[in-house]
Amino acid sequence: MEKYDLVVIGAGPSGYAAAMRALDFRKKTLLIEKNLVGGAGVTNGALSSKTWWELSRETASFRKNLKRFNLEVPSINYKEIQAEVQRAVHERTSMLEEHMELMKDSQYSELLSFKQGTARLITQNEIEIESSDMTKEVVWADYVILATGSRPRYLPELPIDEKIVMTSEGIEAMEDFPESMVIVGAGVIGCEYATIFSGFGKTKVHLIDKGDRILPFEDEDIVRVIERNMENSGVLIHRNSKLIRMEIKHERVEYELEYDDGSKAVFNVEKALVAVGRIPNYENLWDEGVDISISKRGIEDNDTQTNVSNIYAVGDITADISLVNVGELEGRYAVEKIFGSPDHRLVYENISTIMFLNPEVAGVGFNETQAREKGIDYKVVTLDYSCIPRAIAKRNTQGFIKLLVTNDEQMKILGLKIIGNHASSAIQAVALLIWMNKGIEELAECVHPHPSITEGIQECVRMLLGKSLFKPDALRGRLSCRTSMRGVYADIKF
Repeated sequence: MEKYDLVVIGAGPSGYAAAMRALDFRKKTLLIEKNLVGGAGVTNGALSSKTWWELSRETASFRKNLKRFNLEVPSINYKEIQAEVQRAVHERTSMLEEHMELMKDSQYSELLSFKQGTARLITQNEIEIESSDMTKEVVWADYVILATGSRPRYLPELPIDEKIVMTSEGIEAMEDFPESMVIVGAGVIGCEYATIFSGFGKTKVHLIDKGDRILPFEDEDIVRVIERNMENSGVLIHRNSKLIRMEIKHERVEYELEYDDGSKAVFNVEKALVAVGRIPNYENLWDEGVDISISKRGIEDNDTQTNVSNIYAVGDITADISLVNVGELEGRYAVEKIFGSPDHRLVYENISTIMFLNPEVAGVGFNETQAREKGIDYKVVTLDYSCIPRAIAKRNTQGFIKLLVTNDEQMKILGLKIIGNHASSAIQAVALLIWMNKGIEELAECVHPHPSITEGIQECVRMLLGKSLFKPDALRGRLSCRTSMRGVYADIKF
């Protein structure tokens, strides 16, 4: 029986990161993957969907600016766009595979092994691997990291066939833009796909929302911008509605909604996308004797360690945040905890996020909705993109920056939310200060490149310190500076 210091099951973002970090500790490591290296984070998740988004955004921008060139709207080649997405996925998976192949001729050649197959824990140290030709072998591991990821959630009452009624796994195989599509689920995934398909201008998108607004976890002022842009792009948002029936009829989708007022309506579209979250892949991953604790959300872990002392869990398989960057962080941290001594526990308060909408939305820390739910008193400052030279130069001033700090003299940063162009490029300094538990004065003294979106963050800080270039009283509607005490707002007077 082959013995390893560490066996990592799953070669998605978290598992791959864990295996590579183990090599830094000079540990004999086995990485196992049953499908493609890179996992859903590359093949039918973050990378592929964001490539679709980038191409959709470029298409929408091109259509918007056609008048400058006296051009008619050109036709869009679906096959070419689909091929471009596939090329992006291939580039990433090929690089990961090439990297592992080249490791065979490096200083890590005796440390890293890779096996293709399905893994199952038969004891807490023994892993059975079944290859595609049905042959089996058992290996020994001092430590095990489970990183098998997640898959789209199926609703049993819906006729999901991955051809007409699809999840994010089936949508990659479509042969052309559908003339119409209904999306079940108005969370991040559903709204991103609504943005993608409406952006190409070839599909009438319907979006089912059981509440009175999409993205219920997000601040209302941000949702208003996203909803307005969606509807301007032709998206029909079914608010306050419940899906009571969906059927495939004559190779199309018929669905019926019931609204909060009791009325009902029937709609007919070409395709349906079910985007109601993802569920962890832990079925048949271990025998009963291993007895790893799980909850409805995934494997329960304590700082990446499960209740079985030598088994760790990272990425989407856990009950923590399901993001690629979080999975990679957890994978690296788990290895450091096993073979080293981390300087601190894993923290999630400074995790940066981005929603690929129109426009993009990036954030770190608390938003206002979360701060209110937790009963936190805070100060909040908002600055419109029309006050930022870089946004003006890009001829797109839609968006704003919102900064939350504690409602005291220290004004420690609670969170930052940006909606608009370059949003994701502007939040890292704030993420670092949240991790350091620092206040805002460090941001006020930074010399930012000009023109840049980050200058807007600096102006927000200066407003809180009472020394801004633009004064909120003079530019009402573009700037605001308020306190929230026990849920009651008041303007800050300087």
